[in-house]
Amino acid sequence: MAARGPEAPSGRALRDAAENLFQELQEHFQALTATLNLRMEEMGGRIEDLQKNVNDLMVQAGIEGSAQEQMT
Repeated sequence: MAARGPEAPSGRALRDAAENLFQELQEHFQALTATLNLRMEEMGGRIEDLQKNVNDLMVQAGIEGSAQEQMT
């Protein structure tokens, strides 16, 4: 393959624009990932709270044994 000469100014500008766009996309992706992880953790906590509340209600209703059998 032939060696390339110096890049044309428009080629350099295009490469710089592409690199900047890639950097911005990477930053947005990282922010989105962090947001999703936080929301998943929050949802996990809510699910655990819901399970505890359902278990408490089942104990109050006197059906704790059948619920435990169904979960295993």
